[in-house]
Amino acid sequence: MKRNIILIGMPACGKSTVGVLLAKQLGYRFLDSDLLIQETEGKLLHELIAAHGIQGFLAIEERINAAIDVTHTVISTGGSAVYGKKAMEHLRSIGTTVYLKIDYETLERRLGDYSHRGVIMPEGYTLYDLYRERTALYEQYADITVDERDTEGNLSRTVERCIALLA
Repeated sequence: MKRNIILIGMPACGKSTVGVLLAKQLGYRFLDSDLLIQETEGKLLHELIAAHGIQGFLAIEERINAAIDVTHTVISTGGSAVYGKKAMEHLRSIGTTVYLKIDYETLERRLGDYSHRGVIMPEGYTLYDLYRERTALYEQYADITVDERDTEGNLSRTVERCIALLA
């Protein structure tokens, strides 16, 4: 196993929750890259998007993610982290990338009103467009995929599946 575990996936797929549980099980630290961005920049994600626009936010996200330097850490990335090629290559070089896959209906149900979550939504896109576009990127960067349908949405089963696949 590489020295870190990087969780990728759509917003509301459980990266932060699974990440904390996975870190506890493995005796690792936990890092939420969205919180790191907010802490570094001194603004909430949706404020950064409003202030810098989508491309500006993605540049900030990539810069911060590409500079993460940790070991024995579960890193939960923001859903848009996969747009940053340099950052994703860096993260893959320091850890194993685990894609927490959810189906579109689950995403839609869990996400609800996403206007204050800091979800990057290009003009003219629907949530389904975003889902399709990002799914291809998650699959491209994933070393391991954990499909929530296989774990029936049970967080403990998701964590157990991650550990089994990482072994």
